[in-house]
Amino acid sequence: MSAKNASSLKSVDELTLPEARAEHETLGREIAEHDRRYYEEDAPTVSDAEYDALRKRYEALEGLFPELKTSESLTQKVGARASEKFAKIRHRVPMLSLANGFADEEVEEFVERIRRFLQWKADAPLVFTAEPKIDGLSLSIRYEKGRLVTAATRGDGAEGEDVTNNARTVGDIPHVLEGSNIPDVFEVRGEVYLSHKDFAAINERQEAAGKPLFANPRNAAAGSLRQLDPKITASRPLCFFAYAWGEVSAMPADTQYGMMEVLRSFGFKVNPLTRRCSSVAEMLEHYHAIETDRANLGYDIDGVVYKVDDLSLQQRLGFVSRSPRWALAHKFPAQKAVTVLEDIEINVGRTGSLNPIARLRPVTVGGVVVSNATLHNEDYIKGIGGNGEKIRGGVDIRIGDTVIINRAGDVIPKVLDVVLEKRPADAKPYEFPTHCPACGSHAVREVNPRTGKEDAVRRCTGGLICPAQARERLKHFVSRNAFDIEGMGEQRIDEFYEEGLVQRPQDIFTLAERNARSLKRLENREGWGETSVRNLFAAIEARRSVSLNRFTFALGIPHVGETSARLLARHFGTFEALREAAKAAADPESEAHAELTAIGGIGPVVAEAIVEFFKEEHNEEMLDALLAQVNVEPMEAPATVYSPVAGKTVVFTGSLEQMTREEAKAMAERLGAKVAGSVSKKTDIVVAGPGAGSKLAKAAELGVQVMDEDGWFALVGRG
Repeated sequence: MSAKNASSLKSVDELTLPEARAEHETLGREIAEHDRRYYEEDAPTVSDAEYDALRKRYEALEGLFPELKTSESLTQKVGARASEKFAKIRHRVPMLSLANGFADEEVEEFVERIRRFLQWKADAPLVFTAEPKIDGLSLSIRYEKGRLVTAATRGDGAEGEDVTNNARTVGDIPHVLEGSNIPDVFEVRGEVYLSHKDFAAINERQEAAGKPLFANPRNAAAGSLRQLDPKITASRPLCFFAYAWGEVSAMPADTQYGMMEVLRSFGFKVNPLTRRCSSVAEMLEHYHAIETDRANLGYDIDGVVYKVDDLSLQQRLGFVSRSPRWALAHKFPAQKAVTVLEDIEINVGRTGSLNPIARLRPVTVGGVVVSNATLHNEDYIKGIGGNGEKIRGGVDIRIGDTVIINRAGDVIPKVLDVVLEKRPADAKPYEFPTHCPACGSHAVREVNPRTGKEDAVRRCTGGLICPAQARERLKHFVSRNAFDIEGMGEQRIDEFYEEGLVQRPQDIFTLAERNARSLKRLENREGWGETSVRNLFAAIEARRSVSLNRFTFALGIPHVGETSARLLARHFGTFEALREAAKAAADPESEAHAELTAIGGIGPVVAEAIVEFFKEEHNEEMLDALLAQVNVEPMEAPATVYSPVAGKTVVFTGSLEQMTREEAKAMAERLGAKVAGSVSKKTDIVVAGPGAGSKLAKAAELGVQVMDEDGWFALVGRG
């Protein structure tokens, strides 16, 4: 639609939902293109008044039809995405996320887990640091010989955007480190943020200039740091708190708190509310003190982070999945609200799961209008928990109920409870569908072969004939941690799928070629233009090479998440090796099956899902067509110091006496080794403690090197 005729359209309150959705999508494309021209090219093609008319119309649609407001909505974004315009920087040490806790009891469990891992008694001294969790944008800054050389955003944890020039404009970030004993290489990590005062001043200037207001300080800070023009970043009073580090050539302290003092001495701001705590009681006392004073800090925080203070203990504890064992983010309680559940709808996921969604009478929770919330699964609606016990006193959830909702971690809305005294007299128990609403296939709850219990999730049996699964798999394929194709969001996938343009992953990479031959080319459609089409095709071309772990994750194999995909990629190295092993593993008695199930972190359930995926003829056809379009890069080995066991496969068996099994695994992985659960021809070392049985015999049969714990420590040191 034209910017000039936006005001001449039918009134928003006269639109039907389908009409509103169609207009919302068209407006979204047009506004996004104007944003790109404004933010990236500094060459707007409409006046501010015309732009404002489009924006107001867009916001009015979302105000009257809250279901149109998603994470992809322009009202949730600042400026325009610039990721394709920035060079990439690979993190030498991955930027991992933190495990979250929401209740005081979870902090107690966190400390107890650490003591169990270390085999420490309850009265053994264990010190933690506690610091506010800043709600901003994570940044890693690399110094060499004390001078700033690069700065990168977190990105996907392994690779971030190069924002070096922009970071140099942030006043809290020194260009040259101060003091003495500065390591040759020192990567400082922390959070870029805006104070409440500066955020308000920026929005005042935006409003005075007739420009869109920023939604919140975090979005404003992120958008400011990711500007293409460093002058724009320099005009925004960004702040930076340092609290962590990546690669360091020589550690200048041996405790977390000591490192904070070092960062301060080098010229960084360190949060003054950081404390040392020697007990759970002290940790919780500090947490509640910060929570009470949260509104007076002058900047946004969303919790408190606890870290084991002793760095040697941090190293021993290592990591689990994508977060360190030695740290926990204790989030502030989710904010709650009361509203009416107007309907329950079923969304079919990419693996066929039937996911119930509560459609709510819109209500504001923590400053955000919520109209949808998760209901988890069939049992949750019935008032049954994961172990079969009653929850909410066994009270079920019905359409028409007045319900209490919250936003877990201030993000994901969910229905917590029912206000039973307000239940309508004619409300009936909800009957969960036994057929897929998308394709009509039977929807069943499978029985877990290991436990003999029925799964909580009901799944569509339609597989590839189910359009809902096909769409969701495509959305997963292009998502951020998979192929990360800019411009291929959920709305775009829905549009292309409906029109038959993209129905399988490989179709994405032939879209430009088919568009060139089409009589109905994208650039001639309403809401499109030559520039937006060119940008989309450029984003697709940029993803013709992808790392093995991303490719594996993108396939959407059930039970294979980011962590499993990374484990598989690291173990097999290439997709060809993974594919051949998965095919061979179809024989449960084969060496390949034993190897697959022995990979640490995989196990029989994930292995079975992998085998089933590669057994499916349709999946094999899809892979052949996809691999003709893209190049899968071999897995890059993690950065690590030299180790005599790097790249080797290690099996621990028997009763370990000097370390727990978890600690042994963490140590081996930290040194670059692969840890397997069973012995095979590919095993390099078996570390055997007292009571080692069949694995020791298998090692002798295969001629695998065997050593005891003393031999292991002699080989690798105490790591």
